[in-house]
Amino acid sequence: MSTAVQDALIELMVIAASSDATMSERELSRIETLVARLPVFEGFDLARLAEVANTCADKVNGSGGFEEVVEAAISAVPERLQDTAYSLTVEVIASDLHTSQEELRFLEFVRDSLRLDRLTTAAIEVAARARHRRLP
Repeated sequence: MSTAVQDALIELMVIAASSDATMSERELSRIETLVARLPVFEGFDLARLAEVANTCADKVNGSGGFEEVVEAAISAVPERLQDTAYSLTVEVIASDLHTSQEELRFLEFVRDSLRLDRLTTAAIEVAARARHRRLP
């Protein structure tokens, strides 16, 4: 797996976590867990996670803004991993058990930028909600 692809996936998760202007501890923890455990991040040096996240934040705060960073990240992700990219963004947003309007708009932007059909994205969203549901 290319480091550039792994960095792009992490950037999408970081932007997803901060899309509502705050990054919760739960979202940050979820990103760390996903990077540490998922096969798509095999070979990624976990010590680089903070560096990639900070670089992403710098890019978003730069002249192009988040749309440019998201589009660049998506273009770095091969088509066969686009469902994985969407799944990671949904997973991070679902992790704090509250989805804001800003997060929903971000997901819509990502969904529209990827080459995924609506049935696939809906299945990913339902699965993430089911994984993060808690007892009353």
